[in-house]
Amino acid sequence: MSVAKINQLFSGDLKAINLGLEEFTASLQHEGAEALQVDWKPPAGGDRHMVQLLERVESNSALKRDQANDQAVERLMKSKPTLIDIGIAADVVPGMHKKLVLHSGPPVTWDKMAGPVRGAVIGGLIYEGLAKGPTEAEELAASGDIEYAPCHHHDAVGPMAGIMTSSMPVWIMKNETFGNTAYCTLNEGLGKVLRYGANSNEVIKRLKWMGDVLSPVLKQALEMHGPIDMKNLIAQVLQMGDEGHNRNRAGTSLFIREMAPYLVMLDRSKQELSEVLKFMHTNDHFFLNLTMPACKAAVDAARDIDGSSMIVAMARNGTEFGIRVSGLGDQWFTGPASRVDGLYLPGYSEQDAARDVGDSVITETGGIGGFAMAAAPAIVKFVGGTPQDALTFTRRMYDITLRENDTYQIPALDFRGTPTGIDLFKIIETGVLPAINTGIAHKDPGVGMVGAGLVKPPLKCFHDAFEAYAERYGTKP
Repeated sequence: MSVAKINQLFSGDLKAINLGLEEFTASLQHEGAEALQVDWKPPAGGDRHMVQLLERVESNSALKRDQANDQAVERLMKSKPTLIDIGIAADVVPGMHKKLVLHSGPPVTWDKMAGPVRGAVIGGLIYEGLAKGPTEAEELAASGDIEYAPCHHHDAVGPMAGIMTSSMPVWIMKNETFGNTAYCTLNEGLGKVLRYGANSNEVIKRLKWMGDVLSPVLKQALEMHGPIDMKNLIAQVLQMGDEGHNRNRAGTSLFIREMAPYLVMLDRSKQELSEVLKFMHTNDHFFLNLTMPACKAAVDAARDIDGSSMIVAMARNGTEFGIRVSGLGDQWFTGPASRVDGLYLPGYSEQDAARDVGDSVITETGGIGGFAMAAAPAIVKFVGGTPQDALTFTRRMYDITLRENDTYQIPALDFRGTPTGIDLFKIIETGVLPAINTGIAHKDPGVGMVGAGLVKPPLKCFHDAFEAYAERYGTKP
């Protein structure tokens, strides 16, 4: 550059674009200069290997990936999850049998199971009458006579420990658009419950009541009511302050309103009907076990689309966090389950907490939950943070998703659709991880819930998945 141009540069009005630290922009503006701060980060956080993989994928067939992702997210959006019935797991869940125990997250063996999952397995075996008490159940669980599998491998999802056994009642959720079905147990409530690893006589007694009274009563009422459009209900609850994962007060209330006119018409004792209504009324999380299979049924419709980088499952078993990608089939990509940053019940602290666990992150995978926290600012009283944090979490998720939902909308964002269709490619490119809110179980078997909070998934599972994606769909190095 000539001396004249250098003099012109420093004598004229300075206009700067800053890609670095914001302090540089602030300093220039303080001196009266016009300066624009650009929020820029190097792709993949500057990870050279990931950048090379990004280039391989981009140079091969970005158009094909875009088309595949359009198809995947379109199938997710067009899905119509509908509650059609309640059944017994052995009768309706594919492959279910007496000695099969389904759990949350990717595959895990008994010796590597986290405390709350072990506790729930023990409770499940007692519930099934396969063991008389915790000691006998633990021996059976470790004997090799019990088969373990992820709920996701059987078209199902389970909150927290996720335990489903053969005689448990389950919701039956059908995707009316594409015909696939998903299943989930009924929600027990908070505190000392099976899904948090508790297995006391109180827990088993409640489960028996749910099987003997709650589910038959609700099944009869549902038969009188007819199928329930869950997509419509979820859209409503987002307008009413829920996000569909850890805040379900509006959803539970709407479900009670749907069922009450039919419950009172049943040929059942007033005592039983009162117990059923009271149980749902005092359990704000009752609706969670409906949003989960609704999201599972919707997201499963987007699986196995060649070339798609859309994530179709995220799940945790307390030991590992795992993801599945549409264009990579049924393969799990895992990393160590994270610690949850949260609020604790009186008498408990981080020292008591298990690592992240549960299939309930299917809600985020489907475009609600942590991705819709802006719709539920009051949730911060349960999981921590501020109302502004709730807005920030949702806004950030638009950076890693493919579409704004055409049905699930957020009033606080001018009815903008929730960020939907998590794109593995965008996660690697931006370094932004999915926002997840969750409950916290005690690390030891048999204790139960100790809190709730926010958690970041491990970056490793996304890196491993993208490496596999680049190997399959990128140019060869």
